[in-house]
Amino acid sequence: MIRDRIPYSPIHDRPRLVWPGGARVAVWVVPNVEHYEYLPARVALRNPWPRMPHPDVLGYGLRDYGNRVGLWRMADLMEAYGIPCTLSLNMAVWEHYPEILDAGMKRGWDVMAHGMYNTRYHHAMTEDEERAEIAEAMAVYRRHTGQTLKGWFAPAATFTWASSDLVAEAGITYSGDWYHDDQPCDITVRKGRLISVPYQMDINDAMVWRHHFEADDFAQMAIDHFDTLWREGADQGRVVCIALHPFLMGQPQRIRALERVFAHIAAHEGVWLATGAQIADWYLSQRPLAADGGAA
Repeated sequence: MIRDRIPYSPIHDRPRLVWPGGARVAVWVVPNVEHYEYLPARVALRNPWPRMPHPDVLGYGLRDYGNRVGLWRMADLMEAYGIPCTLSLNMAVWEHYPEILDAGMKRGWDVMAHGMYNTRYHHAMTEDEERAEIAEAMAVYRRHTGQTLKGWFAPAATFTWASSDLVAEAGITYSGDWYHDDQPCDITVRKGRLISVPYQMDINDAMVWRHHFEADDFAQMAIDHFDTLWREGADQGRVVCIALHPFLMGQPQRIRALERVFAHIAAHEGVWLATGAQIADWYLSQRPLAADGGAA
């Protein structure tokens, strides 16, 4: 079944993918800006908070730090290095924190919707429930921007077999839900067209933190990851994703390690600093649909 969803393709056998200006790598930096409900209304299959009974003040407070402080520290650093920002955004953030909405509009932040709340998991939803969550996220985005949402990444990385179909059905262009490649690729859906833009769970501060590594470990992993893909990108364009959480790498004791990553990337030529939407649009322009409906 998975090959029906994502046809297998060895990377060396594909048509050459060339980024703008002949860049070796497209780099997108993705801060996950999330809202965790203090008292979650929906708990299914897994509890959003490890400390019981609710409220889990420690867990909530740590994540709230990201929106109150960490995001702004991280945003200033990205701006200093000229790195575009693609927020993986729980759309409820815009409803609860209008200051984040205003800052994003002023700074030109791109948005990949991360569901509504990071405490509402899709993997236990019916198809109709999941469709309604996607529709609500799109409606919030449209109400505030007047535009159609292009990117989707399921909240807390929870999704169903129907998720890709529902996202495409809604008119979304790209998904970050699949972590299987170093290039964008087509996802087979019931209707429309949806592509995967590579998102990272390895170069992801939350994953590293949960396995008891710290900021310098994460920085070295990100640098090594970039170096390998930059070298390989001389023959076949690659995507570098750096997935962040403001409540982690936005902490004062970790931000210097993130700056080391950005300085390393900035020192290289052949780098296209892009947003998720820009990567998706470029890929679609290079891989138009063939007459049989597949990517050319």
